[in-house]
Amino acid sequence: MSKSIFQLVDELPTGGLTISMLKALDFVAPGEWENTVGFVNTIKKVTGEDDEDLIQQIGERAIYLFNDKSQGYQTALWLYQTVDATDRALGAAALANKVGEKIPLLGFLNSVTPKADKAQTIDLTLKLVAELVAFCQINGIPGDSIGDFVASLGEYSGESLIRMVALVCVDGLIPLGPGFISKALSVLDQTNPQELEQNSTFQSIKDVIPGDSPAGKLNFIGESFDSVKGWMSGLVSANDLTPQKVVRNLQGFIDVADDKLDYLAAFIDVSTNYYEHTGTQTLAHRLIERAVAEI
Repeated sequence: MSKSIFQLVDELPTGGLTISMLKALDFVAPGEWENTVGFVNTIKKVTGEDDEDLIQQIGERAIYLFNDKSQGYQTALWLYQTVDATDRALGAAALANKVGEKIPLLGFLNSVTPKADKAQTIDLTLKLVAELVAFCQINGIPGDSIGDFVASLGEYSGESLIRMVALVCVDGLIPLGPGFISKALSVLDQTNPQELEQNSTFQSIKDVIPGDSPAGKLNFIGESFDSVKGWMSGLVSANDLTPQKVVRNLQGFIDVADDKLDYLAAFIDVSTNYYEHTGTQTLAHRLIERAVAEI
């Protein structure tokens, strides 16, 4: 890692398209997430402490834990960063000067091409697997601990919960439609290992996905996604989520017609990094909790 966890949390943005999108999804998990930025601010929020000496001790211990490569924290952060980076394109830079404006999507169509359902499905399921493996890395348990991960989803809150809400809404519902869970499982069933290997996200993270071969890794991806379908369908039904309902809540900062949802998904891919942003916050949160317990 070229930057310390202290720097990464200090440099998180306070505004922009990623933040606007996450705030717009608050209707699914009201009040769960606030954009806490700054390492010291995060320590204060997690611990409730204002003693400067104690905050310093906690921060130093958290940084030590992050830097210890025998722990899984750096791998977890790398996963959060990588699944976002492979989604983005040069178009993101062109959008930088649009932050704060209400962006008409139609002007962006000539530079963004929607993904085919198969590519979208692979990206969705790989993000889910990245979440699972990162969870295992952070908690020091084997990377194939699907049961532990599924059990933990019921306790997800804050930045972790809003990340999974965004996964369901903007990587599931918007590009693949209301039946995204069954569609994704069906597409996975029809995907062969060779197709998986052509995916840039898979190429980037395949070494940390459990499985002895591409076929084994594909099976693990399918098993992982199948294991969380109950949680995802519960989130959708509890909030009566539809693509149109999600888009209505996003229309505070973006104009999009209902027949352009696949383009909206592509737009979000290249212009946001919600996995990296909230993943950095999750990692800082867990490091600080452990540091407090150890000092």
